[in-house]
Amino acid sequence: MSELRQDATTYDWIIIAKERAKRPDDFKRKTAQVKVPAHDPKCPFCIGNESLTPETTAVFSEDGAWKIRAVPNKFPALTPEGDMVRTEWKFFRKTHGYGRHEIIVETPLHNEIIPFMADGHVENLIKMYRDRYAAFRKDPKVKVIIIFKNYGSEAGTSLEHPHTQIVASPIVPPYIRRKYEVATQYYDNTGRSLHFDIQQAELEDGKRIVASTKHFTVIHPFASHYPFETWIMPKEHKPSFGHITEAEITDLARVLKEVLMKMYLSLDNPDYNVVVNTAPVDDEHKSYYLWHLQIIPRLTQVAGFELGSGMFINVTIPEETAAFMKDFRIV
Repeated sequence: MSELRQDATTYDWIIIAKERAKRPDDFKRKTAQVKVPAHDPKCPFCIGNESLTPETTAVFSEDGAWKIRAVPNKFPALTPEGDMVRTEWKFFRKTHGYGRHEIIVETPLHNEIIPFMADGHVENLIKMYRDRYAAFRKDPKVKVIIIFKNYGSEAGTSLEHPHTQIVASPIVPPYIRRKYEVATQYYDNTGRSLHFDIQQAELEDGKRIVASTKHFTVIHPFASHYPFETWIMPKEHKPSFGHITEAEITDLARVLKEVLMKMYLSLDNPDYNVVVNTAPVDDEHKSYYLWHLQIIPRLTQVAGFELGSGMFINVTIPEETAAFMKDFRIV
């Protein structure tokens, strides 16, 4: 029998379709993958093609060569121009598309993905996330900063070269605001952080734990929206990703590599999205929220029911996928 499970962080109801449930290893790719070269002469992110992108804003270098660099997006969603004055007429409201949009080129190599990077390189990548977050938040107009990675065509990427994007918006989207309002209401009622309490409950229950390290807990949430949806949650309560410490960065680099390597091997290199969920800039020192990293493998498609109802159908059981990933061994 199927189950309806409520996501405590959004109040969304999720259908866990047990009657349609697939085994974890049923999600492996059915088609052969094309081998990706180490260098693409037409790729704007490959080493030697730096002239194809806007000027670098930040860089990690080694022996005189760049290893990670940040550049403005050549085709940005938002730009640091104009003001935030709104114009309105009846039901129609608009303002300038102010904001910031950067690309973080993760590696000079066209085919080097996170699971196969050196630990120190992934640490520097996370430090670059933190540093660009800190740079963006200095803009007084910025209200929310979203760090995300699209891997593969099913996840929405248009360029194959490994990269992450960071967007700073002057408006907090309703989806983020709703999650924060739910967390605020919980804090007002209990005096505790909702996400931190969820993490503690997951650790106590143990059924959906994939891994637990000194600084992080890896879970498949109780009301997962997607098959193999994964949250990496810090054990020290911090609302903002911008407050991550050096020790946490070192631990997160290893945890992230391991999670993505297990997905790469067990699910045959699936497309996925990574999102850093963090408090809005004005609220990053408040106690209501807990930042966390969310990984969404693109193993199924959103179809008519989801679009018409806003209710997701998950054809896996989080307890089973978590156990599968926990027990999977990287040889």
